[in-house]
Amino acid sequence: MTSPRFPWAGRLLALSCILLSAFNLRTAVTSLTPLLDSLGGTFGFGATMTGVFGMVPTAAFAAFGVLTPRLAHRIGLERTALLSMLLAAGGLLARSCAGGTGGLLGGSVVALAGMGVGNVVLPPLVKRYFPDRVGSVSTLYITVLQVGTMLPALAAVPLAQAAGWRVSLGVWSLPAVAAALAWMAVLWQERHHRGLLAVLHDRAVAPGDEAPELASPPARGSVWRAPLAWGMAFMFGMTSLVTYTMFTWLPRLLSEAGASQAFGGAMTALFSALGLVGALLVPGWAARVRNPFPLVIGCVLGYLAAFAGLLLAPMQWPVLWVVLLGLGPTTFPLALTLINLRTRTPGGSAALSGFTQGLGYTLSCAGPLLFGALHEATGGWTWSFAFLLLCVALMVAGAWQACRPRMLEDQW
Repeated sequence: MTSPRFPWAGRLLALSCILLSAFNLRTAVTSLTPLLDSLGGTFGFGATMTGVFGMVPTAAFAAFGVLTPRLAHRIGLERTALLSMLLAAGGLLARSCAGGTGGLLGGSVVALAGMGVGNVVLPPLVKRYFPDRVGSVSTLYITVLQVGTMLPALAAVPLAQAAGWRVSLGVWSLPAVAAALAWMAVLWQERHHRGLLAVLHDRAVAPGDEAPELASPPARGSVWRAPLAWGMAFMFGMTSLVTYTMFTWLPRLLSEAGASQAFGGAMTALFSALGLVGALLVPGWAARVRNPFPLVIGCVLGYLAAFAGLLLAPMQWPVLWVVLLGLGPTTFPLALTLINLRTRTPGGSAALSGFTQGLGYTLSCAGPLLFGALHEATGGWTWSFAFLLLCVALMVAGAWQACRPRMLEDQW
């Protein structure tokens, strides 16, 4: 049965909303991390609080990944998307007006809450408005998300040097405001029953449920009993841990080695940009191979070389170290792809996705904090990288379970 086809012209507003929202899903993370060293001097916080700032993103994504579906079922996907962008804009703006560490942290929490909500609602919005182009629109919004991750890291220090740190942090509220205004236009069309978007919305919703795309058949098994599920959680969680630890600490590590803050921001941008390579190439490749574990080994070799280079000679070939480091998190899109490849039913996929991302993001919260605490306690980076090596080992153990060709439903 072929997917229904609808005119693109009638859906351009929805596409604009989705892409604008996607751009805003990581700006609160990478606009801040290149400035944490200088902000620590301004507000008087050290490595421990830097680690706290680094753990807030994954904590917010874990918490709001659980809470968002219930909210969306009640108020609808579009209103939830609008709320996510309003929270993002408000938090980013409040953070730029902070008078101390508490205000900086509070604004970050609000902004990241909005981005955590956005993580959940964008995929079903793609399914609602582009049922005939799910793959292409998903690839497009993931690409825009990566651009929104890269640009703030690249611009943070130059903007702070030219106009001050408040402008550097606050300017990223503007794209969130633009996304919110676009969602308001969609809601206006739907309320007045005008245009194709209103038709698609009315067809999608069900009585008493404004977001049926987020519903799934109840799973008949206990996912936590399956070794596959635990392997997926550790693979996903340890990858996220290393990624957000590096987002937080890479600028500081390079600046202590003698690099400028602007160079540290540029390397953070390069690190985030390399995530696009895996996002575009891995899903299709993983679907064609029986066991993708060799890719995990390649990622581990990249991590090992990058960790050694950043620890022993960070400024000798810094671009090479960051490129190798950026290829390591290719296991992230692999884990997301395996959620569907290792399940037979929508209920199994939903159960495995919830377990993997919920537990995975929870585990990853500790990474930035422990990495910084070890650095502060020892005065060097050796034990911090030893901690990351342990996490990579756990990731490999999880990936061994996740990559083996078997199905969740056969284990629970």
